[in-house]
Amino acid sequence: MNDTPLGGLAADLVRTTLLDAAEIAASHTLPRFRSGLAVDNKEAGGFDPVTEADREAERAIRELIGKRFPDHAIIGEEWDDKAGSGPFAWIIDPIDGTRAFITGVPVWGTLIGLTVNGRAVAGLMGQPFTGEIYLSLPGEATYYRGFDKEPLKTSKVIELSKAKLTTTSPDLFERTGLVEPWTRLRRAVLTTRYGLDCYGYALMAAGHIDLVVEAGLKDVDICPLIPLIENAGGVVTTWDGGRAEQGGNCVAAATPELHAAAMAVLRG
Repeated sequence: MNDTPLGGLAADLVRTTLLDAAEIAASHTLPRFRSGLAVDNKEAGGFDPVTEADREAERAIRELIGKRFPDHAIIGEEWDDKAGSGPFAWIIDPIDGTRAFITGVPVWGTLIGLTVNGRAVAGLMGQPFTGEIYLSLPGEATYYRGFDKEPLKTSKVIELSKAKLTTTSPDLFERTGLVEPWTRLRRAVLTTRYGLDCYGYALMAAGHIDLVVEAGLKDVDICPLIPLIENAGGVVTTWDGGRAEQGGNCVAAATPELHAAAMAVLRG
């Protein structure tokens, strides 16, 4: 195997695959958005929604990737993992933010990422209702909307008192017993916004939000976003400072200094 970040895969092929997969996913998600479609619950003791749009979008993405890379593993939110015979794995969350999707709020997104030997090296977040694509490959992070294209760059904020913070919901910290450290951090920042799901990470990569802190994430929730954050200039780790590809409790910050400050507060 080639020891380049993409493991020998051509960057143009990976870029085209990500964009094509986002387009085919949008053909299943966008027509069903704000359509009153049925919602199933995957969690007996709570509420973990899934819709036909989730399942069909992931199925279409899997089919496209499987045809182009038959030996690659595929890990998704809605269907069983597909084993691979090499170092490559594609990570898919067809609708990250299904609660937003079923309530008509356009902050959900399709997440597609590529890992090589477990390391996230390329990723995409697509929001078809707004027509936005956030895409990253080694050494680049780019925003697309229509004919617009511009590089993504995180803010230069280094102090918590000046930081704009987001998390999907305070429920994340209640479920994981982390309300106290979350409250300390929330009180230390300039302002906090809720309910953005993956869109919050994209906004951080674009320099509009400075800090994203969450708990109890799955690998599909965060892995495709890691290249976006890192190649835009940010830092993302677990709360204990490890790599975030497997999910868990995660901290994403615009600068190393802001990341260190947030970690210090979370650790108390």
